[in-house]
Amino acid sequence: MGSRANPAFAGGVVAVSLLATAYVTSGMASIEVHTYVHVMAGLLWTGTDLFMGAVLGPAIGGLDEEESAAVFTRLTPKTTFFLPAMALVTIAGGITLAQRLGYFPNSEPWLALFTAANLLPALLLAGYRLDAFDDRRWQALFALSAVGSLSWVATTIGGLEEIPLLVALSLGIVTLLSVQGFGFLLPGEIRMYAQITSAEPDASVISRIGALNAKLGGVQGLLQLALIGLMVLLRWS
Repeated sequence: MGSRANPAFAGGVVAVSLLATAYVTSGMASIEVHTYVHVMAGLLWTGTDLFMGAVLGPAIGGLDEEESAAVFTRLTPKTTFFLPAMALVTIAGGITLAQRLGYFPNSEPWLALFTAANLLPALLLAGYRLDAFDDRRWQALFALSAVGSLSWVATTIGGLEEIPLLVALSLGIVTLLSVQGFGFLLPGEIRMYAQITSAEPDASVISRIGALNAKLGGVQGLLQLALIGLMVLLRWS
């Protein structure tokens, strides 16, 4: 998939995203730089999703299956790298920024719940979408994730305390974004890629999954706009 996305693009997106995430979450970045990285990644993530839903989706709707499949054949390898990378930087950067600014006190028990609420439903949905429940690799990943995340919840739940309502609502929206993105959209792109690289690609399958992902990308964008509104309220309330 990296070669189809262009190795320089795929490698650059992943490397820059991981380095940016490591830098801002380590505490070495200033508050200004931390804010800039979080906001810019969020704008790129939100803007791409809104473009997918509001511009690309309607445009693809006017094409026949072969033409639509040709568009997604070129687009899918790039979005498979780009969107999860932007989501990682935005979410990790946002949570650690809220901690640094004092908006997210007593965060560990909430982060334990947040991790389990994101990870387990996303893995279950991805397993269903990819028909992977019988795959030992998926079973091992899910078991490891369940044991790890639920153990963290069990060891921290006793310290759970009230947090600001805007922070709680933000965590809820991020959970919806993550579960839909990693549990539904990403597996859809993997299924499209499997068709694209098959001996006899089915244009109808590529077109159908791509169109659905584009529409749901618009839903992601709307959720992100709501999240931005909550962030503005939190910052200036």
